[in-house]
Amino acid sequence: MNLHLSGKTALVTASTGGIGFQIARTLAQEGVRVILNGRTQAVVDAAISKLQAELPEAKLLPLVADNGTLEGAGQTITTYPEVDILVNNLGIYEVNSFFKESDDTWRTLFEVNILSGVRLSRHYLERMIAKNDGRVVFIASEAALSPPTDMAAYAATKSMQLSLSRSLAELTKNTQVTVNTILPGSTETEGVAKMVQGIFPDLSVEEAGREFMKRDRPLSIIGRLIKPQEIADLVAFVSSPRASAINGAALRVDGGLVHHIA
Repeated sequence: MNLHLSGKTALVTASTGGIGFQIARTLAQEGVRVILNGRTQAVVDAAISKLQAELPEAKLLPLVADNGTLEGAGQTITTYPEVDILVNNLGIYEVNSFFKESDDTWRTLFEVNILSGVRLSRHYLERMIAKNDGRVVFIASEAALSPPTDMAAYAATKSMQLSLSRSLAELTKNTQVTVNTILPGSTETEGVAKMVQGIFPDLSVEEAGREFMKRDRPLSIIGRLIKPQEIADLVAFVSSPRASAINGAALRVDGGLVHHIA
């Protein structure tokens, strides 16, 4: 399927590794000019080198900025004032008891997970609406719908992303701009792969992932960790003109982990 994305410019925040890197790779494969973002020059250069070696024709642009800060978001906007696709992928989490999560933890998670997307969307979405073309995609989590007790602050920010995304989608009424949220389930990123192999050291990553899902995520229908590519494929589709009728939606890529139909 031709997604008709060639020639577009996309900013994917936190895209030097994990889900963000896979989103960047998939968009680049579709002919998108991709801005790869990380907090240091070294990690951005390494990500671009890795992706360029795999996709020699890819159009890749570097962005060294911490979008979890006001200064970093301002630097991003100054460096790249116009984009066609904004993927608000930046996010952090902490596993902890609610009773031990400090005010500082709550503030940090809010600043990074919410205000990064607010600041960038405030700038880019207004310009997309003015030119009657564009896509904003938030990467949330199934935790937004099934909040765990040991990640209360993280889950709260992810639920807030759903509300924010829907509010912004309402601003695009009668235009060719859309705003949507993707909700991944447990995903086989580098960090998660290391975690599950630490729990099950005698197993391969895939086998350890299945055992982890059986033990810790028993409601999953697919019974395995989700591949970053599976999330990236949906992001690419939602970013394309093919998905023009999808707006204000919360789209789950959770392997059936959330057990309700709403």
